[in-house]
Amino acid sequence: MAATAAAGPVPGKGAGIEPPLLELAGVRAGYGPIEVLHGVDLAVPAGSVVALLGPNGAGKTTTLNVCCGLQRPSSGELRLAGRSVTGASAETLARLGVCTIPERRGIFPNLTVRENLWMMTQARSWPRGKQARSWSRGAQAQPGVSLRDVEEIAYARFPVLGERRGQLAGTLSGGQQQMLALTRALGTDPAVLLLDELSMGLAPRVVRELYEIVGRLAAEGMSILIVEQFARTVLPIADQVALMLHGRIVNVGAPSEVEEHLSAAYLGA
Repeated sequence: MAATAAAGPVPGKGAGIEPPLLELAGVRAGYGPIEVLHGVDLAVPAGSVVALLGPNGAGKTTTLNVCCGLQRPSSGELRLAGRSVTGASAETLARLGVCTIPERRGIFPNLTVRENLWMMTQARSWPRGKQARSWSRGAQAQPGVSLRDVEEIAYARFPVLGERRGQLAGTLSGGQQQMLALTRALGTDPAVLLLDELSMGLAPRVVRELYEIVGRLAAEGMSILIVEQFARTVLPIADQVALMLHGRIVNVGAPSEVEEHLSAAYLGA
């Protein structure tokens, strides 16, 4: 009898393959009796950019709300670095490094630019990379960074914020407000960055500038989940695309693999 080849290690079973940094497994969620998500499976591997795309009403924002703790799933699991955090509050997840920039930018309009940055130094954050993934082995969250550090990051990436540091955030342009929201998040050195409709209400030139920044963050190894209605703006920086329709993930793959399905999805076919 011919010898049988030895089986290789099974992924996740001693193969040395790390679990996704952020993962939804069989998640169902909704509002009252109305179920919006119908068994969603979604994974954001460490150091990758995943774009969650789909038309209005597909369930994208609800998915993001589950990821950041604003929406509790009715069933299924939310995992961070392989460890279940299902039902954890938004504050708890934020302290573990899950940082969200919501659709409405999430700034304090009645505070100055500098005061907005100062607010982020009051939070405890989780360093990304190997230290973030080590949380699954029982490590503890680390203190936040100083205002000087946050300002240095902010003004280096967005010089216009340095010029307007004493201006009320609510009086900035839409693009400048989004820059402030983005740099407030970066100042905490998040483990996972969640972006909801970064392009909403912004001029194409500003959108390109913001996504160039996101692309550089991705190149530095940050894990990012992007919810975006305007698919073409995010495809160039995405490692993986998940297409959502009617509360279900219907297609997952590289941007080149999923792109041909986008038109049909957005036209309702």
